[in-house]
Amino acid sequence: MKEYIYKLTLKVRDYECDLQGVVNNSNYQRYMEHTRHEFLESLGENFGAMHDKGIDAFVSRVDIRFKVALRSGDSCISCLNVLKEGPKLVFYQDIYRASDNVLAAKGKVETVVVENGVLTWGEYFDNILERLNK
Repeated sequence: MKEYIYKLTLKVRDYECDLQGVVNNSNYQRYMEHTRHEFLESLGENFGAMHDKGIDAFVSRVDIRFKVALRSGDSCISCLNVLKEGPKLVFYQDIYRASDNVLAAKGKVETVVVENGVLTWGEYFDNILERLNK
């Protein structure tokens, strides 16, 4: 497993699986979103509080590559790295099966910030990224 700035362990629940007994593809995106939210919370950010200040972060693009299926009862490690690319904050996210560290899904999620209804150049992200270097 490569180095990541944030990791979160999750457990696959029965209702997340489809008829074949594997995690439905849409749930990998949910795992990634939950990981991003927890990562931001770890830096003192909260989406509700941001929204109350007129600041909203939105996903603008998602690319997920599915490698190995997770099954009910599996634990997984959802990992991320983040990089600012122009006005976007881009999350590079991988999900590993915890039992053997096999890569289950690989994602790239691009996000943007809208402040008081106006798309920004991501200045809010700069503030977040500064906290990583402290």
